[in-house]
Amino acid sequence: MGEVVEDGSAMSPPVAAPPMQTQYNSPSLSRKPLLLIEHPNSATIKTPTNNSRTPNFLTPLGSPIRRAIKMSKLDPHDAWLPITESRNGNAYYAAFHTLCSGIGIQALLVPIAFTVLGWAWGVISLTVAFVWQLYTLGLLVQLHESTENGMRYSRYLHLFTDTFGDKMANIFAAFPIMYLSGGTCVALIIVGGGTMKIFYSIVCGGHGCTTKPLTTVEWYLVFTCAAVLLSQLPNLNSIAGVSLVGAITAVGYCTIMWLVSVREGRLEGVSYDRVRPASDVVWFFGILNSLGIIAFAFRGHNLILEIQATMPSSDKKPSHVPMWRGVKIAYLIVAFCIFPVAIGGYWAYGRKIPENGGMLSAIYMYHGRDTAPFILGLTSLFIIISAVSSFQIYAMQMFDDMESKYTKKKNQPCPWWLRVISRAMFGYGCFFVAVAIPFLGSLAGLIGGIALPVTFAYPCFMWLKIRKPKKLSLMWWLNWVLGIAGSILSVLVIAAGLYVVIDTGIKVSFFKPE
Repeated sequence: MGEVVEDGSAMSPPVAAPPMQTQYNSPSLSRKPLLLIEHPNSATIKTPTNNSRTPNFLTPLGSPIRRAIKMSKLDPHDAWLPITESRNGNAYYAAFHTLCSGIGIQALLVPIAFTVLGWAWGVISLTVAFVWQLYTLGLLVQLHESTENGMRYSRYLHLFTDTFGDKMANIFAAFPIMYLSGGTCVALIIVGGGTMKIFYSIVCGGHGCTTKPLTTVEWYLVFTCAAVLLSQLPNLNSIAGVSLVGAITAVGYCTIMWLVSVREGRLEGVSYDRVRPASDVVWFFGILNSLGIIAFAFRGHNLILEIQATMPSSDKKPSHVPMWRGVKIAYLIVAFCIFPVAIGGYWAYGRKIPENGGMLSAIYMYHGRDTAPFILGLTSLFIIISAVSSFQIYAMQMFDDMESKYTKKKNQPCPWWLRVISRAMFGYGCFFVAVAIPFLGSLAGLIGGIALPVTFAYPCFMWLKIRKPKKLSLMWWLNWVLGIAGSILSVLVIAAGLYVVIDTGIKVSFFKPE
């Protein structure tokens, strides 16, 4: 029969858990197995031996959770899913994952925004965006663990759904969150495959090592095969080493690029005059599009709860403490990458920086002949390794979503062969989209607008809804102002991105990657 908790109330009906693969379970805050007790009118379910009279609660938050356990929603399937099946992470793992997901090729586009915003407003906008996104990231870290019902919100969409309901989540959150994962994987194939082609050309001295070198599509396929092979690692914790390598190489190519640009000096006739079209409408939308590019430079908020879910937690050592420590380390490094790239790149190239590719294109266009092939080759190799590594952490969210559908329907873990097939299908599906839409990088401003609420607005609204700060207090005002500003800015940036694409045009070449 069910035991009685400290306040004398009867415990809720039993929850039967599937066979455990690891010692960690969501939505728990502890390492203890899922609670198994007897059904009043059913056969006894065997449970692990425990000499204590205190049940194996899902959370160590103590008596408040014992009183609230009847309200807790337990999802035993989490023990079978890639994000939550292992909870032995730490602050170092968090820093690796956060840095790998938080910095990438999009940082190399920031100098393009400076051509429209200019020196002063460019630096101000970048600084405000950095502080703003770091604040909202801190909110998400705090919201991961609920002090009211003991839940661990191990996924961004789970937190949004629990806060605002299924309907609101499907309308406002599902597409941006999944687009950030799937769309980023497609972009990584385009960047990684294209850079493989460049790396091959550099290694072979520009004339090719064979009489018939691979085409761009074939290089995309080579990159995809490498990414799919690496994606067979079972869960998020298992790719911590991959994230570390990805983080190191991302920092490496960002550093090399701004150092080479500054060392080579400013281009002859460089101008820092802001681009000012004849039409005020075009100028206004150009500013908003530039803000979208800056917003797009800060990514990874859609993965922060998933990263924190890989950590153990207890009442004395909640997961938000090591998580925030890892985040602070990661974003200190992010700042030392993005700010020098933006400022150094704009100083070196001014308005001459290529609109398609930013710093990546500028290095090869202006310094391809006077820079040592070793430096160019090393930069390309770092980009390739970083792209393959980033693919893993962004794809893991999609793998988790796909496998959750199977486990909920079959009530059993996804078999290894189905996991292999599903992950391969996702990888080659991204390859197909990359070949079909190779101009995806030209939509950076528009993509930034779509992703902007996930980073700048939704965390503020979820904090207000869940934590309910005192009305008219500082936190109340701050989150309302930032949430509303982020939402308005998102709409404006999306409109600006569409306008710029329509007005200036992009080179549309379906199924014809260059």
